[in-house]
Amino acid sequence: MADSSFDIVSKVDKQEVDNAINQAAKEVAQRYDFKGVGASIEWSGDNVLIKANTPERCAAVLDVFETKLVRRGVSLKSFDFGDDKEAKPSGKEYRLEGAMRDGITQDNAKKISKLIRDEGPKSVKAQIQGDELRVTSKSRDDLQAVQRLVKEADLDFAVQFTNYH
Repeated sequence: MADSSFDIVSKVDKQEVDNAINQAAKEVAQRYDFKGVGASIEWSGDNVLIKANTPERCAAVLDVFETKLVRRGVSLKSFDFGDDKEAKPSGKEYRLEGAMRDGITQDNAKKISKLIRDEGPKSVKAQIQGDELRVTSKSRDDLQAVQRLVKEADLDFAVQFTNYH
């Protein structure tokens, strides 16, 4: 019997993120409590840049953006706005920049691999392949058990399962 496998990846649908940014920017432009505070949200390369005249307004724009991401099915773990999510002063405005996390880093891949080795079924093998992790086993039930294990683990990054066969 052939081995079954799936990949653990951390991919972000950039189109959904772009749509969330556009919706958040539109809401910020229209809402009364954002009038005259210079609040905005936009792409800055591969990062998201939030600007406003106070740190509280930056936090409010971030909240609007996160709401739009959740509605579009994008995990909040896909962005890193720093541990404290604190806006930094830049001239007369405050800026909050968030980096998009795309792909699984080597450290995170090793963390998942160790979790599977320690707590998963013994017949399962995990192999790091670039920015993803290939999990193989003869038993599909064991693979599903690994998926449950990874979903239940409190990881600080988003994961998806692809290429299940």
